[in-house]
Amino acid sequence: MDFVKFSLSGFDEFLIYAGLAIAFIYIYLIVYLWVTPYNELKLIKDGNIAAALSLSGSVLGFTFPLAAAIFQAVHPWDMMLWAFIAGIVQLLVYVAVRYSLLNVSRRIPDGQVATGIVLAAISMSAGLLNAACMTY
Repeated sequence: MDFVKFSLSGFDEFLIYAGLAIAFIYIYLIVYLWVTPYNELKLIKDGNIAAALSLSGSVLGFTFPLAAAIFQAVHPWDMMLWAFIAGIVQLLVYVAVRYSLLNVSRRIPDGQVATGIVLAAISMSAGLLNAACMTY
């Protein structure tokens, strides 16, 4: 019985970090969907695979550093600061790709899957690097 009690001793921290993570993902999605010049959710509902890939890659790209922030955090405020930084980095990556590499404003709504894959890969790569840089 002591083992169970010991095992569950961190459950309240789990709830705090899990709740914060869900909240940050939700906030990230709201901001990301606001930044994109097209209605990504409508495109996804209409079966646009490129939009589904790009949104999925962006969320995963944000989740990697979010997980690193949780892992490295010494306090929930610490985690929240680094989650905010991770979100800003991911949004800047999207903006950079949008204005320099790909004409995503036209290609994603047109359903060009290759563009969705490249945008997803860039977002996930940036997220992995972002997570790896969180060595505080």
